[in-house]
Amino acid sequence: MFSSRIDWRVEPNRLMAILKQKKQNHIPILDLTDTNPTTAGLVYDSDAIQQWVSQPDILLYHPDAKGSMAARESIAEYYRDHGQPVNPDQVCLTASTSEAYAFVLKLLCDPGDEILFPQPSYPLFDFLAAWESVSLKPYPLVYSSRSGWQIDMDRLLDAVSHRCRAIVVVSPNNPTGSFLKPADLAHIGNLCRRFDLALIVDEVFLDYPSKKHNVTVNTTAGHAESLTFTLSGLSKICGLPQLKLGWIHVSGPDPLVQAAIIRLELIADTYLSVSTPVQVAAPHLLMNRQKIQDQIQIRIEANEKFLQNTLVNHQRFLPYRREGGWYQVLSIPDRGSDEELACHLLAQDDLLVHPGYFYDLDENFACLVLSLITPPHTFQTGICRLMKKW
Repeated sequence: MFSSRIDWRVEPNRLMAILKQKKQNHIPILDLTDTNPTTAGLVYDSDAIQQWVSQPDILLYHPDAKGSMAARESIAEYYRDHGQPVNPDQVCLTASTSEAYAFVLKLLCDPGDEILFPQPSYPLFDFLAAWESVSLKPYPLVYSSRSGWQIDMDRLLDAVSHRCRAIVVVSPNNPTGSFLKPADLAHIGNLCRRFDLALIVDEVFLDYPSKKHNVTVNTTAGHAESLTFTLSGLSKICGLPQLKLGWIHVSGPDPLVQAAIIRLELIADTYLSVSTPVQVAAPHLLMNRQKIQDQIQIRIEANEKFLQNTLVNHQRFLPYRREGGWYQVLSIPDRGSDEELACHLLAQDDLLVHPGYFYDLDENFACLVLSLITPPHTFQTGICRLMKKW
């Protein structure tokens, strides 16, 4: 009766089954995986936000397939703050970055076509591709202590087939935190031109670089070498995942850009999914984003510093180099699989961490993934509890 696209395993995995049982028994959990900024103890200007989303203009409906011009101009201003002038006419609003992916896949792919995506990366890609009847082919990010995480360009080239339609890059990557480098962008742009591919770049964590690393590709908005779709949204930029607003910026050779925008506009007009209140509020939210971003950055740096200071006395653990974002990949001593360890920590120590396999990290890495926006007391207590296992 149901589509094969929805033929997914519905029962919870082992870790989530243990967590469900703990919650049913009202057992307090030290959660080092929570990436929801609205529950992380940050201070929002609640009065101002409520005012911005309840202005009189929200009662007027003026549908525009690409989104209101005022909202798109505020997004263009956001990119100007990043040193890249963009045309608001090349911006299309969506209800989320996930929907932005869905729109771009509809635009580029027929059923059975392929998209190249990085591995490790966020597991949501599997679902987004399946709903559009698109196949995913991974290309690896490889790690060395000297250079950090890098795209394996030879394996990327090997993954290109006649059904391939686009290359996805996440910059900074989730969970590795690695940024796209200028040489990588040039190389991928050449691949896109050579094989007639589009480039899709997810920049949702762009505003959270590590101060220890130089950010070299600040944004791909405006990238002109190949047809490029740059995706982002309010969820991370303003720490407001509940105010559903994402977007697509289209750049590249002008004939391709114009053809893409015409088709994107048709897709967006079919759904008209972006609510009026968030479009009205968007200029104010983006203009005042620094207040919450500063808090998030301070939280990330404080938790990272605590982790590094703690690991001085536990040198069997290794924090992988993080260039940005708010995740930390942490290698673990050789003690079985990361899934077994994560399940053991939750079952025996009421400590929730994500095993690396959730993000398709190579099993040879045996690692855990932690959220660096966890409230400090929870993070510190959890890390100390983790270290006591060794």
